[in-house]
Amino acid sequence: MSAAIEIQVHTSLAGIAPTDWDSCACPEAVDGRPIDPFTTYRFLKALEDSGSVGSGTGWYPQYVTAHADGALIACMPLYAKGHSQGEYVFDHNWAHAYENAGGRYYPKFQVAVPFTPATGRRFLVKPGFEEVGQAALLQGAIQVAQQNQVSSLHTTFCTEEEVAIGQKMGLLHRTGQQFHWVNQGYTNFDAFLEDLSSRKRKNIRKERRQAQDFGGVLNSYTGDEIKPEHWDAIWAFYQDTGSRKWGTPYLTRAFFEIAHDTLRDDMLLVFAEREGSPVAGALNAIGRDTLFGRYWGCLEHHPCLHFEICYYQAIDWAIQNGLDRVEAGAQGEHKLARGYMPTTTHSLHWIADEGFSDAVARYLLAEREAIADEIEVLTDYGPFKNEDQPETD
Repeated sequence: MSAAIEIQVHTSLAGIAPTDWDSCACPEAVDGRPIDPFTTYRFLKALEDSGSVGSGTGWYPQYVTAHADGALIACMPLYAKGHSQGEYVFDHNWAHAYENAGGRYYPKFQVAVPFTPATGRRFLVKPGFEEVGQAALLQGAIQVAQQNQVSSLHTTFCTEEEVAIGQKMGLLHRTGQQFHWVNQGYTNFDAFLEDLSSRKRKNIRKERRQAQDFGGVLNSYTGDEIKPEHWDAIWAFYQDTGSRKWGTPYLTRAFFEIAHDTLRDDMLLVFAEREGSPVAGALNAIGRDTLFGRYWGCLEHHPCLHFEICYYQAIDWAIQNGLDRVEAGAQGEHKLARGYMPTTTHSLHWIADEGFSDAVARYLLAEREAIADEIEVLTDYGPFKNEDQPETD
């Protein structure tokens, strides 16, 4: 690493100026929305200030910054982890194997946005410092990991460009799979449906009719349209889903209170409402080109309402607002029939123990081949028309 670059580690964002962080995380936001709303200072600070990360959570901030001539040129959302929860790239088997061999897997280091399985840049660099900044961050993170004698360093949901950088520096590459909807220049939802096979098109129309027959109306809110009572509803839905999926919801109630003050321009809330009261809803984050589905919940169960609120309303909103894609979160092959196609996700891994690293490298090679095969098969089963088989409604 060049002697001109200084690496610092921060246990709180309070010691970093918001404009400095965002000049690296989202320089494009000067004239509009950030590409990635999750790496912005305001989002990460909301996690920290709300107690969703920090003491008692197993996510301990260790933000890394790189400085040239005293000015911040790059930064990284790094956390010391005491468990593998809230990551969506599962390494539980690695931890068990490591500890069965007599090692101590935790703590480990995680470069990620907590609780957020959305692809985005993890090596955040000010324009003009890309090469030196990315190298400095990655080398600095590894050095900090070595100094702290942690077992490993994991960079999850990173970009393909970052994978190439990491591989050149000897890091291990892992792939995963999600389902994303891609806008092919559709003018409206019906235009999207016209791209589907007749059977899938009919099924979606049937599901939408069933969902909208719940006895109320569907409404969307963003920015100043969002009121404090809307967050009360989101919190109730989030608790319901979180208690069933994770046992304990990751985000605190305070996060949603802070979100109302600092994040509501980045959020889209979709509610099923009856007599003005939400009975089900979803929270989405808005990027410059992408709508990110994040949380769903309900107080009443109605046929197909989950599909309508989480998938179809998201597609409709993305089309109306000129977005390129919808990322509907982790897992879920049921999304395939609803127009969300399999997409490869990426992560990078550094493991201190060379023998264990070699074993993981062999595993990852086989895993990447299996995931590529699965994506190919699932793509063939997608809902879109087969040009070789003419259809009629």
